[in-house]
Amino acid sequence: MRAVVKVGGSLLADGPRLRAVLAGLAAGPRCVIVPGGGPDADAVRADQAREGFSDGQAHRLALDAMGRTAARFLAIEPRLAIDTAPWDGPRDETALVWDPALLRVGHPDIPETWDVTSDSLALWLAARLAAPSCTLVKSADAPAGCDADMLSRLGLVDVAFPAFARCFGGTIVIDGPGGPVPIPGRRAA
Repeated sequence: MRAVVKVGGSLLADGPRLRAVLAGLAAGPRCVIVPGGGPDADAVRADQAREGFSDGQAHRLALDAMGRTAARFLAIEPRLAIDTAPWDGPRDETALVWDPALLRVGHPDIPETWDVTSDSLALWLAARLAAPSCTLVKSADAPAGCDADMLSRLGLVDVAFPAFARCFGGTIVIDGPGGPVPIPGRRAA
């Protein structure tokens, strides 16, 4: 089984840390990397506010932003490989970067709103893969002892994150600049 590691798009602003994280993932045990949308997703938010297109269209454009970040990760760390369907079976590569392009057609488990970002998508993928863990590498630290609900209230993860966390049976960790912080057990839905 592969662990899932979400690497926030905000790390694009911290080149040395991003290179170190991606190099470590490429050299480490098998994992699936979920890229954040970063500045491209921020641009979608701004465009939607200005142009008024639907949340569904914004969701699809944000998925495209994640795909662009996946390509950037590969350019930074060529030992990675991009995969659109990591649930389709084992691959030889140590670290795969997930391009969520297949979700553009929609999925019944994933609301097409800004309540769901790459944080919740990482948990969705981790649950689908029966991954033992899901780590979110972020540019901000999580306070010790915070559960998924508190992380959402603090704005460190998206609104849908607590519900996705309750559906995931593995370990959840927030890895900020100060180091990893495990998220305590989740309550049943």
